[in-house]
Amino acid sequence: MWTRAPSCDDLCEPRNKDGALVTGLSFEPLTPTSFLERAAAVFARRVAVVDGELTLTYTELWDRVRLLAGGLSGAGVRPGDRVGLLAANGHLLLESTFGVPAAGAVMVPMNIRLSPGELAYIIDHAEVSVLLHDDEHAELAAAACAGSRARPRRVSGGEYEQLLAGAEPLLVRVDDELSPLSINYTSGTTGRPKGVVYHHRGAYLQALAMALHTRLDAAGGYLWTLPMFHCHGWCFPWAVTLAGARHVCLPKVDPPLAWRLIRTHRVTHLCGAPTVLTSLLAHPDAPTGPLEPRLLACVGGAPPSPALIARALRAGIDVIHLYGLTETYGPAVICQPQPEWSDLDAGELAAVTARQGVGNVIAQRIRVVDEQGGDVPADAATIGEIAVRGNDVMVGYHRDPGATEKAAPDGWFRTGDLAVLHPDGYVQLVDRAKDVIISGGENIASIEVENALVSHPAVEEAAVVARPDAHWGEVPVAYVSLAAGASATEGELIQHVRDRLAHFKAPKAIVFGDLPKTSTGKIQKNVLRERAATGRPAPEI
Repeated sequence: MWTRAPSCDDLCEPRNKDGALVTGLSFEPLTPTSFLERAAAVFARRVAVVDGELTLTYTELWDRVRLLAGGLSGAGVRPGDRVGLLAANGHLLLESTFGVPAAGAVMVPMNIRLSPGELAYIIDHAEVSVLLHDDEHAELAAAACAGSRARPRRVSGGEYEQLLAGAEPLLVRVDDELSPLSINYTSGTTGRPKGVVYHHRGAYLQALAMALHTRLDAAGGYLWTLPMFHCHGWCFPWAVTLAGARHVCLPKVDPPLAWRLIRTHRVTHLCGAPTVLTSLLAHPDAPTGPLEPRLLACVGGAPPSPALIARALRAGIDVIHLYGLTETYGPAVICQPQPEWSDLDAGELAAVTARQGVGNVIAQRIRVVDEQGGDVPADAATIGEIAVRGNDVMVGYHRDPGATEKAAPDGWFRTGDLAVLHPDGYVQLVDRAKDVIISGGENIASIEVENALVSHPAVEEAAVVARPDAHWGEVPVAYVSLAAGASATEGELIQHVRDRLAHFKAPKAIVFGDLPKTSTGKIQKNVLRERAATGRPAPEI
């Protein structure tokens, strides 16, 4: 039977002369901006940012962040106002991730691959008053603002520097750690994007979790292969900063440049979707043995295949598998390595590492639930939906209480991902609910078929979707990109799958070519489903 834990009132009752409870000795509102304030004191002269020819120490970064806060205040931004961010990975976006909350404002990071109309919707829905953007995306920013009702003030790269030059340093202290820090918009592949509200406490704790699980420290270097605008780069802007490590900026995934930066700046960490790691490993500059220092790749956004993990291990790259959503500040689940895994051979290690895992250090227990909300047995076979709650789950959807209630009908957020629970407590994705293919009454998990395809040595990437079929209802169709210099026929790959899975799970057709992807490197299955349904080429990405 549960009983109430004793409160501070019960034990010590620290009160002032007026009888009010004193909490100042034991409580300070949590905010990720405080990580940079500390880093500027502890790691003052260490390199904080490398962005092309620009290098900033932690003292210089902290100074620029406070000047940005002062400049925004001088431009009329008040605490609680929304400030949009539209930029590629670089010092402007990194500084804004600290500088906007330092002004007391709420960040609205935006995907640089969205159309002007989509960005205009976000600007209006979030009520953005100022839009910070780099020069590269000036035309896109102008078109988005012109199409919006809000018509926010635009501050470009050059104007951004003028804003800082004419400002007085400012730091607005956070009084309420549960107040909004940012509004992050979902991809909107099934309708209008939803605004996911983060609070200061969640971002602070998630950053701590990422730093701990990935073993970041002051000697490390982090390469920005993951867009900072995506879930605030899984909270790594703050995680890297709290550790005093180096931010090495990369505006877009460019394998030869990435390997050059990794070796030049002694990069120890990077993050991205499986396709990012695939593209890096496929390049001739990829290592054939461990780098010095050793490189850790944090992979999420889609389940990495055991074949990809095995390929990374052969190249001397450690892999940590992470799972999460925009609604969970990025990775809420980590495939926590166990000491005894070191005794496994490469194939066995790749198989256990491909699972999604357990809740990260600040998360509650990750559940797999049935349609009634009950827990499924931990038998690695019974399929249910992943449900999460805790400090690393969103406050809710901005201006959409109906969607918030629907997503968490019983106080547990439903992710939309189907999974099984292993006896050791690790969850493993079976598929997205919308990606399960039902053919002749049989369920086919697209992930299972994709893993079978990429185990063929000629296959670099694969995505499997449903195609309508008059007889079976729908059948699996595979879209495949081959490794450089490799060849394979449709019949050869279909037989390869049939040799490993039940025949009804094998693709009925295979289409060869490049796969459409989001800005974060995730394969756009919604585009492929449209292509399979209509038989027409997909829209240009």
